[in-house]
Order: sequence, then structure tokens, then C-alpha cells
Amino acid sequence: MKTLAAKDAKNRFGELLDAARAEPVSIEKHGRAVAVVLSVEEYERLEGLENAYWAARAAAAEAEGYLGPKEGEKLLKALMRAKG
Repeated sequence: MKTLAAKDAKNRFGELLDAARAEPVSIEKHGRAVAVVLSVEEYERLEGLENAYWAARAAAAEAEGYLGPKEGEKLLKALMRAKG
């Protein structure tokens, strides 16, 4: 991953955008990474992976007997009434 100082990123913004189309670019301020600039395509790819991950987790939870929000709320209310 390419790295640029924040000042260089500001002064060479067009070059930063061109570089980010090829690979993510880390932006550093005072020697510490503070941001990463990446292409729209890479962002969309990562977002798709995250969405697929959470969809798989939700499906697994349902298969294991996850109640869902409405059913969970009903159960909690019933438990609270039983305690009271």
C-alpha cells in the first residue's frame, strides 16, 4: 500500500486519486496513519464482502433458532411478567 503525508495528499490531490484507482493509499499525519483512500470499485467489493458475511451470520442465527425482534420482545415481556 502506498503512503502519503497529509500535506502531500492535499498538494497532489489529483495524483492521489490516480494512485488510489490502482491500490489503496494510506494518508499519514504526523507519522500516524489517519485515513485510507481507495477506488470506488474496491470500496464496493469490500462492502459486498461485508454484506455477504452478515447475511451468512443472519442465516446461521435463524437456523440455530434466532427468534427475531418481535418474538424476542414477546419473550422478554413474558419473562418480565412472570418475575413481577
